[in-house]
Amino acid sequence: MASGQERVLRRRIKSIQSTKKITRAMELIAASRIVKAQQRVAAARPYSEQITAVMGNLAAGGAGLDHPLLQERDPVKKVGFIVISADRGLAGAYNSTVIRTGERALLAHQAEGRDYELTLSGKKAEGYFRYRDYRIGDAFSGYAEVPSYEDARKVARAAMERYERGSDEEGGTDQVELIYTRFLSMGTQKVVNVRLLPLEREAIEDAAAGGDGPQNAYEFEPEPAQILERLLPRYVEGRVFAAMLDAAASEQAARQRAMKAATDNAEELMKNLATVANKVRQAGITTEIMEIVGGAEALRMAKSGGKVDYFPETVLSRDILVDTLDRSGAFR
Repeated sequence: MASGQERVLRRRIKSIQSTKKITRAMELIAASRIVKAQQRVAAARPYSEQITAVMGNLAAGGAGLDHPLLQERDPVKKVGFIVISADRGLAGAYNSTVIRTGERALLAHQAEGRDYELTLSGKKAEGYFRYRDYRIGDAFSGYAEVPSYEDARKVARAAMERYERGSDEEGGTDQVELIYTRFLSMGTQKVVNVRLLPLEREAIEDAAAGGDGPQNAYEFEPEPAQILERLLPRYVEGRVFAAMLDAAASEQAARQRAMKAATDNAEELMKNLATVANKVRQAGITTEIMEIVGGAEALRMAKSGGKVDYFPETVLSRDILVDTLDRSGAFR
């Protein structure tokens, strides 16, 4: 019985060892990918800053801020949500946190009497909302770990088209919210819910103000209003792309932490199981020794006519004891 239990424990230890190798490898892979993801986030930041500055110059140059993407709608009858998740799991609470944030925002708007439209990025978000029979307008996947600008353009275009239609038309929306995980540092990521559409006029007007010092004078060709009309969609695409890059870096950071925790737990579990297996093995050795001693004593009693005497020479011989311990594996 003891040897059978020991075999079961040894098999469990081997299984945990194999799992530990996998989690350790995934931890190292995620750690290496975080660096590249951080570099992509840093590389995309100047584009966002410059396009905001250009829009400020256009506004200062006389471009009217009456573009459809800047117009507030009152009342808001239908809200669109862009939820950015991962395509794969094994990243701790990364996916569940962003998905539940999106679901809570959706239910909060529903409680206020507003309808919703979902634009999903990532297989995990699509699987969650589809399984629960939420209405999904558009779903994109297959690029979560390394998103490209073209991927962001597809998502942004879908949201802008629905917004430009308005809630009075089928599939249209009056407002769009962007929900993703913002990468702050290796140890800190935060799920945020920001308004994407309509764009904030205040940000463009602040960029147009530009500070207290002297400002450069620009001449625009074609007219500033025409340039702004072409630039605003690019600005929306840039914001979505920046959110995807943040989400990709956050996913790798979450996966690295989750896999490290899994590796540490596997190591601890292996130690505990090894302790139990050693105790079972020692109990088995003790049982076998007691059985041999008992058998030798019974044989001696039979030869002596049933009389029991306790002399040193009746103690189990050294050869028998060594042979018993060797067969039981005590010397391995």
